[in-house]
Amino acid sequence: QVQLVESGGGLVQAGGSLRLSCAASGSIFSINAMAWYRQAPGKQRDMVATITSGGSTNYADSVKGRFTISRDNAKNTVYLQMNSLKPEDTAVYYCHADIRHCSFYGCYSNNYWGQGTQVTVSS
Repeated sequence: QVQLVESGGGLVQAGGSLRLSCAASGSIFSINAMAWYRQAPGKQRDMVATITSGGSTNYADSVKGRFTISRDNAKNTVYLQMNSLKPEDTAVYYCHADIRHCSFYGCYSNNYWGQGTQVTVSS
């Protein structure tokens, strides 16, 4: 089994910064892409940023220049540094990982989600 445990959310004033972390643990052979999504009340869950195993990144237009995604492959951890936060960044932030499992019988990949961490930006 695999668990994704997020941390780092909280309440911050507009213009402030937060750093989210997400650590994967369990039966992991390797981790392919990792990502952060967010979901505001009454809205769909949207991609915020993604990072491949090789370090290539992609960002939603709304966070480009303000957020930075990174990962530590040795620790199976992905980070999201959020600067210049705005009230519209308020949401529950979810970690996502595409994880590869291998056994004697072969290898396969599964997608996993964290439990979510609340980020609230006050104006």
